[in-house]
Amino acid sequence: MLDFLRKEGIRSDLISQIELFREKYPVSPEKKYRIPQPKYYYYGNDIWEEAITALLCGENLLLVGPKATGKNVFAENLAAAFGRPSWDVSFHINTDSSSLIGIDTLEEGRVLLRHGPIYECARWGGFGILDEINMAKNEAMAVLHASLDFRRIIDVPGYDKFILADSTRFIATMNYGYAGTRELNEALTSRFMVIEMPVISQKNLKRLLLREFPTINEKYIEQFSGLFQDLQKKSENSEISTKPVDLRGLLAAIHLMDRGLEADKALQMGITNKTFDDFERKLVEDVIRLRIPAGLERDAIFKD
Repeated sequence: MLDFLRKEGIRSDLISQIELFREKYPVSPEKKYRIPQPKYYYYGNDIWEEAITALLCGENLLLVGPKATGKNVFAENLAAAFGRPSWDVSFHINTDSSSLIGIDTLEEGRVLLRHGPIYECARWGGFGILDEINMAKNEAMAVLHASLDFRRIIDVPGYDKFILADSTRFIATMNYGYAGTRELNEALTSRFMVIEMPVISQKNLKRLLLREFPTINEKYIEQFSGLFQDLQKKSENSEISTKPVDLRGLLAAIHLMDRGLEADKALQMGITNKTFDDFERKLVEDVIRLRIPAGLERDAIFKD
């Protein structure tokens, strides 16, 4: 990851401080398997430098923005760059304090606390990735207040106060407008440094595609990145919903093409069928057809 950051032109002083952070906080051998090995890299120097600076200062991050802005990819990249074990917590409407901190369990006739992911992350000095944090009820999140502010503690009822390891950081993500989401209350939001994640540019999307598919023809790097931008624009103009604006779906579709599936069938599976409205599906098909001809096969897309 640090080599990637150097190639991207991230400030050398920040990279040096990350190296010092790694030296100061070595990872226990039994938790090294939790250090992410990212499949995708996040492209965007300004966002990288803002996030690195905040984490070096001991702050927690809240990554906000619409779909397909790379929030989870970036959170994973940050944990990998700092060389920290990570714990992923996916929030939902039934998330409560016990699922975060821990729950009583019976072991050899004794009642013990079975540690939850937040407790484990705090104990081992990891990076806690709090996915879709605004899916949980605000009252469930109140248990995190003391761990996210200057106190940096977890006070477990019936047990004892636990102090977070110095290297512990939390990186939360949230989307706008998803079903079941809610506004974060002010008390929780104030405990994060907030980064507004920009929509991926066509230039950076081309770089992502070329890294993921090194044998793809330049023509189709242009066409696939342009297709994604076309869908984004139609979504921003309220012509279609955000459902077909699916970067994961696009990458998965190109993988299917690499395996020999015709391009239109792969894109139907990865993008078009993500919407269940017949009229919208027709609009998406029209957008695709302007970029990708029907019956396009693998040999035309890839060089080998």
